[in-house]
Amino acid sequence: MLRRTAENDIKKWLKDDNRALLLTGARQTGKTYLIRQVLRETDTPYAEINFIEHPDYVQAFDNASGAEEIIPRLSVMTDQELIPGKTVIFLDEIQECREMVTQIKFLVDDGRFKYVLSGSLLGVELKGLRSVPVGYLKSVTLYPLSIEEFFSNIGVHQKTFDAIEHSFKDKVPVDDFIHRQLMKVFYLYLVVGGMPAAVQKYIDTENLSDVSDIQREIIRLYRRDFSKYAAGKGPELWDIYDAVPAELEENNKRFFISHVAGKVNFDRVKDRFLWLSDAGVVLPVYNVTEPKAPLKISEKRNLFKLFMSDVGLLTSFYSDSVRLGILSNDPSINNGGLYENVVAQELYSHGFNNLWYYNSKSQGELDFLIEKDGAVLPIEVKSGKSYSIHSALSNILTSTEYNIEQAVVLCNDNLSVDDRITYMPIYMLMFFQKELTEDVRYHLDLSGI
Repeated sequence: MLRRTAENDIKKWLKDDNRALLLTGARQTGKTYLIRQVLRETDTPYAEINFIEHPDYVQAFDNASGAEEIIPRLSVMTDQELIPGKTVIFLDEIQECREMVTQIKFLVDDGRFKYVLSGSLLGVELKGLRSVPVGYLKSVTLYPLSIEEFFSNIGVHQKTFDAIEHSFKDKVPVDDFIHRQLMKVFYLYLVVGGMPAAVQKYIDTENLSDVSDIQREIIRLYRRDFSKYAAGKGPELWDIYDAVPAELEENNKRFFISHVAGKVNFDRVKDRFLWLSDAGVVLPVYNVTEPKAPLKISEKRNLFKLFMSDVGLLTSFYSDSVRLGILSNDPSINNGGLYENVVAQELYSHGFNNLWYYNSKSQGELDFLIEKDGAVLPIEVKSGKSYSIHSALSNILTSTEYNIEQAVVLCNDNLSVDDRITYMPIYMLMFFQKELTEDVRYHLDLSGI
């Protein structure tokens, strides 16, 4: 049984949130399993309705208006007794019955039951809705297992997490033995990735061939989704998705449209990239013309890197010999694209939903830029031994125009500090947290006017 940090979000919602809960994310990230697991562990009675298993249920809500019509129809779709004030109604694969999302406002106002919704491709499907009920729906995105989740489920002890978090906060090295062992787990993460079925298969069997079979089946499911939901654009989406591994092998990792679609204008094909991003199967990182906050102002949407949602799915495109080389940290293998993919997916899972990179002919390229604690933080990713060589980062730090105070280089080595640059092992990325803004309050005193 895999443990996920999103369990706490669901438990908190059960305890003190009157809104409906929407758990979304790419297919096969474990949404349905997690909801069931939490409801069972908390002894919460629930009734589950799946709109893919029962497509005929969708039409039952076409003309429904309000809770008085919807709840009786829900009650006949399940064998579970609906007990007001106790039963949670779980609507799974909600993307098949999108109009139910617009009805949630009335069901929440009715107050007899709590509702949890789950579905994939919601970023795509909800765009066509007449009205998304703001204030009535709490949304949580479930990503593949993060570094911390993977380490924990593989068997890393809590005292080890405490020790490396202490090192992270105080900027002191990790015990060398612990560091070497954790890097071995990280290399395993590059191959197994974070898709729950793949992780569970590895835990159960330690058979990487079986893990690879699961990963390839997930990719086949994605391709079927492309054809099912993308209105005739399936083959074009396959081409883009399949091109990601090769593009990440390029020196600057930038995705070149011409490598897939020939000499075409970006505006003609940008909806394909946006579809894949909205579906959660790829993660875009956009170019900025200046490393200044707010980064969004200088964003160039037609220049981007494209990463896969899970590094294990990425390495499933590789041969078995390469995957074994990754596990042993074979120096002949260039892991740069893999490391950057991990960084992208980890930052996304920690709430950094806008990621950027910077590239200048005169100053060079910075792998990632994020906004953290009100400042721009450059992040360089180094998979080799020469991690202290970073001309672009040095150029930016010495520029008085940008006033960058701190920078991070993620690498294979132990933690060290050199002036404003912190070199840290890449697994410490697990401690990068976006500042919380949900409860920020500001009072303006107008009593004097």
